[in-house]
Amino acid sequence: MAKKIIIDTDPGVDDTIAICTALRSPEVEVIGLTSVFGNAAGNVTAQNALRLVELEGNDHIPVARGSDIPLVAPLEKLGTWVHGEDGMGNTNPPPPKGKLVDQSAAEFIVSMAHAYPNQITLVPVGPLTNIALALRLDPEIAHLIHDVVIMGGAVTIPGNMTPVAEANIYHDAHAAEIVMAAGWPLTLVGLDVTQKSVMTPAYHQELFKAGNPAVKLIQQILPCYQSYFNKTEGLNGSTFTHDPSAISYVINPDLFETRSVPVYVETVGRCMGQTVADWKGQWGDERPNVNVCVDVESEGVLALIKERLTK
Repeated sequence: MAKKIIIDTDPGVDDTIAICTALRSPEVEVIGLTSVFGNAAGNVTAQNALRLVELEGNDHIPVARGSDIPLVAPLEKLGTWVHGEDGMGNTNPPPPKGKLVDQSAAEFIVSMAHAYPNQITLVPVGPLTNIALALRLDPEIAHLIHDVVIMGGAVTIPGNMTPVAEANIYHDAHAAEIVMAAGWPLTLVGLDVTQKSVMTPAYHQELFKAGNPAVKLIQQILPCYQSYFNKTEGLNGSTFTHDPSAISYVINPDLFETRSVPVYVETVGRCMGQTVADWKGQWGDERPNVNVCVDVESEGVLALIKERLTK
């Protein structure tokens, strides 16, 4: 039976690849998208989420708009310098035809958790604001959600937003700390593994040969994303596989090696957004463990994504 998933997202180039992969995977049933600020402004990411469900005839999937700002800290900047002002590589796509549902993202998550108890996997691939708001609205969902798979964090390596913080966690560190402490089954798919799976220009070209609506859109929006990685990482047209790695974990967790450990998120100061693992249990409190992805079969992840996007 397909896993029911809700993707909490800030589309976003890599979000687009992740969502298209999920929608083309029989192992999962996407029962909703919830949008959040992050890669672009909240109103923009909500419209992009609608565009993505409409792209290949999935407009029956509800889209709920979530938060435009973090819980506590001011919003410093968006990821538009990575993904474009429109989140779609500055390609200015036409407006979607569909409408957002009347519920907020947090309300939608809570209602779905009660409608499908212990059946839903939450897959947040943006800032964790909506997830924290859902927990505030109804803490019981920590016992109703089957599991949570987050693209976020940099537990064993440097960050990409600051020397210690990954962007999704940094954008709302207070929300991330709430989510880490909630006590539900949680897996972090962070930079520790997403940067090990590299989509090369040759890989991109193999995708584009399929010529379907999903890869045509990816081909249009990718140059902006490639430019960012060229400037910051010197990747010469290659891109890291961030958000699609979280979907890959949901589909086939055997591709990843995990370690179980308490994780804390710094919420103040220069290290805000740092994901700190207490590997030796030195703090000795009752913090629940989470699963941290520490290694990955990159070839398997890339093959899975390619197979789904080109079939």
